[in-house]
Amino acid sequence: MPRLHPAPSVLGPLIASLWLTCAATMVRAEPVTDVHALAQKEQQPLLDTLRDLVNIESGSKDVEGLNQIAERVAGQLKQLGGTVEILQPTDIYRLDDTPEKIGPAVHAVFKGTGTKKIMLIAHMDTVYLKGMLKDQPFRIDGDKAYGLGIADDKQGVALILHTVALLQKLSFRDYGTLTVLTNGDEEISSPGWRSTITKFASDQDAVFSFEGGGMDGTLRLATSGIGSAYLSVQGKSSHAGARPEGGVNALYELSHQVLQMKDLSKPEQGLKLNWTVSKSGTNRNVIPADATAQADARALKVSDFDELEKALQDKIKNRLLPDSKVALKFEVRRPPLEANEASRRVAAYGKTIYGEIGMSLKVDEKATGGGTDAAFAALKTSGAVVEGMGLSGFGAHSNDAEYVQVGSIVPRLYLATRMIMDLSTGKLK
Repeated sequence: MPRLHPAPSVLGPLIASLWLTCAATMVRAEPVTDVHALAQKEQQPLLDTLRDLVNIESGSKDVEGLNQIAERVAGQLKQLGGTVEILQPTDIYRLDDTPEKIGPAVHAVFKGTGTKKIMLIAHMDTVYLKGMLKDQPFRIDGDKAYGLGIADDKQGVALILHTVALLQKLSFRDYGTLTVLTNGDEEISSPGWRSTITKFASDQDAVFSFEGGGMDGTLRLATSGIGSAYLSVQGKSSHAGARPEGGVNALYELSHQVLQMKDLSKPEQGLKLNWTVSKSGTNRNVIPADATAQADARALKVSDFDELEKALQDKIKNRLLPDSKVALKFEVRRPPLEANEASRRVAAYGKTIYGEIGMSLKVDEKATGGGTDAAFAALKTSGAVVEGMGLSGFGAHSNDAEYVQVGSIVPRLYLATRMIMDLSTGKLK
């Protein structure tokens, strides 16, 4: 007769094995105590830094304010032991709306005893005009810290500073290099610092970008690319009533060009082209000699912008009016950030770290919304690039309600610090 139950000699080890398996699934990993405790102590100093940064107005075109905030950031990085320099832009990618003068960037390098190269980025500039601080002063109301530019992106700068401070207090130097770069032109598409971000990021094992994580603290592995197309037509003016045939109607040609470009979007692959602004003519009774139009372009792949520009240039060769002159300029204001395997691996590990403090972490690898400097960092690196490492918050670019959630400070400090530590020591591969 077959045996219906395991022999006693087999049953004991089997029960023990099952018990250990069940116990492992029931027990949540505990936080690394010293890191979490220091992160809690670092909350108030971070809020103090955030207050100081908010109190310095630093709009993208306010070079005086940007120089002031750069000095403040550089000073704190020097106190933390970094090799620090304030850089002035030399390689400027001039866009249609690039100001004559562009603000500085702060570059700091901390040398450790290991081999891993890790980079932290954020931006010091805001969208606001000088004088608006009085309408959005720094204040704390419950779990919300309000202030001009606090969510986008002064929280990111403060979080980087205090992540470095936390590592120093832990006497942690197992990284090879820890690089910090904060620029002053992100809100105007980073014309002065895009190439520098790409260059510094090219050999990094991981780049963490500290834009805010939104209301729910989501990490982002992909962002949309942003492009602009500028179409200009030169015709010839003439009296619209007495001698219209003597002119070359630039508006007719512009209309023809826009209509023949209306089907270049490929929504199924995330490529979008929409003509949004046009201008022509000076008087009702004059055939317009000039006409212009602008289009907004979005893409999920860098190569899609290249293909779109080629298609646009090919289209303008087909003119309605042979005597008109048509020119097209295409700008990649910000390339798309594309998720790679290294980024997915790092973000997945971040979920584990958040689990240690009893929290869940969302990761989105589908591009939504506008682009960030993380895309420039990703252009020439095979390492991980993770966006959204900043605090949770709301109201970026608003006139009266920008804030961050104070309760997200400790979790984000813990996350960033642990990510750097475990990348450096090889626990995160």
